[in-house]
Amino acid sequence: MGHPFPIREIARQAGLSEATVDRVLNGRGGVRESTAREVRQAIAELDRQRTQVRLVGRTFMIDIVMQAPERFSTAVRAALETELPSLHPAVVRSRFHFRETGPAAELTRTLDRIARRGSQGVILKAPDVPEVAAAVGRLADAGIPVVTLVTDLPATPRQAYVGIDNRAAGATAAYLMGQWLGDRPGNVLTSLSSGFFRNEEEREMGFRSVMRTHHPDRTLVEIAEGQGLDTTQYDLVRAALERDPDIRAVYSIGGGNIATLRAFADLGRECAVFVAHDLDHDNTRLLREHRLSAVLHHDLRQDMREACHLVMRFHGALPPAGPTLPSATQVVTPYNMPAPTTS
Repeated sequence: MGHPFPIREIARQAGLSEATVDRVLNGRGGVRESTAREVRQAIAELDRQRTQVRLVGRTFMIDIVMQAPERFSTAVRAALETELPSLHPAVVRSRFHFRETGPAAELTRTLDRIARRGSQGVILKAPDVPEVAAAVGRLADAGIPVVTLVTDLPATPRQAYVGIDNRAAGATAAYLMGQWLGDRPGNVLTSLSSGFFRNEEEREMGFRSVMRTHHPDRTLVEIAEGQGLDTTQYDLVRAALERDPDIRAVYSIGGGNIATLRAFADLGRECAVFVAHDLDHDNTRLLREHRLSAVLHHDLRQDMREACHLVMRFHGALPPAGPTLPSATQVVTPYNMPAPTTS
């Protein structure tokens, strides 16, 4: 039973004699299981108390850097701000650097400014391009941990990735699409905001692999580079629909779903199945209106909490933990939408 505490301290916490605690810790006989449980509980309590003491008075300044549509960055900000009380007694202060689109050079300038100015950590959603990877390396050289959010940069010295298993999410979307389309004819439009975000690439690969295996006769039509923005997305979707009169379903990997549905409506076309990602304010409304079939969702609050904990662990303020596991992917329909949080 590994622990960093003196036997005297464990005995005092458990209300037992030092001899009894010594027998439990060294696996000697003559001790009831209930007594052994009391010793284990005392060690756990001491560990929690030590963590609390270590966190008291600590302030962590964290920079959140994201390239994403406003609807998603707003959801991330709300998730973090809702989680801040759960991080007490530590104090987490955040600086937000959000942009919807733009050249990679602007993003790297932001990361380099953070490296020069200093930060306890960076939570980053960015395209997987060489310029960004190099900037993450410079942050690491400056002793600033980087946690990638939603989309990973695996070839960089980032500390960890927080988010769903994107390939499995894409495969789940294909499963739903196949079930709901059934034997009805029709092609499927897959929509990416950009080919440079690894999460979207992995979702597309997972979707395409399952569709190819189980529905090989179903044609997939891909559009990309709409950046998840309604203005560009509308034009891309409308052009795809005009080229292909057989498109009747959508897997939206990168967003812009209001514009996608408007393009269908303006051409008098039906979208029989529509699977999307993330319960942002747009998708929440569309799902309530039964204009989306399902949304693949994950708990952003849990993701932001884990990202902050990873930064704290890097600085020794929390004990080490095992590898970060992917967030659970929830299939949300109009009939099982989570209740809105109030805080």
